[in-house]
Order: sequence, then structure tokens, then C-alpha cells
Amino acid sequence: MRLIQLTDAHLHADIHARSRSGIPWRQFTAVIEAVAAEQPDIVVVSGDISQDESEGSYARAVEALNELRCPWFWLPGNHDDVELMADAHPLLNEVDIDIGRIVLLNTQVPGKPHGKLGSDRLEALANTLAADERPVIVVMHHPPVDVGAAWMDAIGLEDREAFWEVVGTFAHVNMVLFGHAHQAFATTYPTAAGTVEVYGCPATSDQFMPGAPTFSVDQASRPGYRVIDIQAGEWLTWIERV
Repeated sequence: MRLIQLTDAHLHADIHARSRSGIPWRQFTAVIEAVAAEQPDIVVVSGDISQDESEGSYARAVEALNELRCPWFWLPGNHDDVELMADAHPLLNEVDIDIGRIVLLNTQVPGKPHGKLGSDRLEALANTLAADERPVIVVMHHPPVDVGAAWMDAIGLEDREAFWEVVGTFAHVNMVLFGHAHQAFATTYPTAAGTVEVYGCPATSDQFMPGAPTFSVDQASRPGYRVIDIQAGEWLTWIERV
């Protein structure tokens, strides 16, 4: 099975609108074209689909993503309007796949750049994980670990310790994918139940400078996506740039 992660498109209703170092719509469609050539079985978009939080921006995203010949799913980031997203394409909490499940978490705190699950979402996550022992990939927008850039770490998942306390109860959580950081990232997180692989993904739009103490755009890097090939419970993952 081939899973591809996209993230942080930051689209506008105006396809000619510029970001800090590019044109998000042009970058997004170039990435979609490259992803289509990968022949994925499933695509997950981990938040910040929109920059202007407009109905038009989500319509543009759906238009492009529907060109993929596979199912695709998304979840909100801090810049997204959840109601407009849900009107444009369903927002699901979990998806069945050949090797198990993908659990999609909403970490948005409306009007704030940081993320938080809170007690209700954490309880729901625990119940979801307890209900089925098939392997799980968790996808979320905000990083549940430090990525090494002080400004980004300050606006990651606020209640990350509580998240890991829940996840650490279940050995069948194999992988966590996140967005928000606009950069490639990989680490492992040891829990009481075993080690979880944790991966960040380049944005389809601007890239952020790894390790920067304050906000900084990486002008030398390109948009990209993460590929995850899964066979017989094992996976190989890498980043592609466009």
C-alpha cells in the first residue's frame, strides 16, 4: 500500500495570489501532478489547506485533489475554517486501510496558531484506539514533538504530554504524521507500549528554515510530499521535492 501525505497548501480563492516565496496554487498543482505519478492508494492532507479561509480556496483544493485516482482525506490546521472544509469534502475521524486504520485528529484551537486536543478529544482518541487492535497511523496538524525550531516548538501541540500518555497505552500505534512545520522531519518517540515513528512533511507551499530560533522561510528548499510504502506491517518512507 502506498500512502502519500500532503500538507500546508495555504491556498487562496485567487489562483494568482502570492505567498512569501511563491504562488500557492501553482505549487499545489505541481505537487498534485507529481503525486499522481506515484500512483498512491490513499492521500492524506494534514491541514492548512486554506490561507484566506474562503469557500473558493477549498473548492480549488477539492478540484485539484479530485484529479488523483485514489481516495483522499483531510483534516483542519490552524488556518482552516472547519465548517467550510466539511461542506467541501467530508471530515472523517478515521479511515480503514488494508493494513489497519488511519486516525485523523483535529488539533485546531480556533483563532490560535498552537494546537490542543483537550480532554474530550483525548478521551475520544483513547476510546478509538481501545476499540480496535489493528495497526494505527495517527495523522494530525500540530507537531506532538519538538522539531528543533524554537518559534515552531512554541506553537506545536500544547498538550503533547497528555497525547503521548494516551498513545503510549496502545502498542498498535505505529506511526504519527504531522504538518504545520513546513519541513521534513523524522524521529522516534519511546512509550510504555513501544517506540512510535514520528514524521513531519514539507509544505506544498513555502518551506520553513529548520532549526531557526525565529520565523524564517527556507528560500533554498522546494515544495514536497511524503511517501510511505507499507507491506506486511513494515514501511519505507521518504520525501520527494517538486
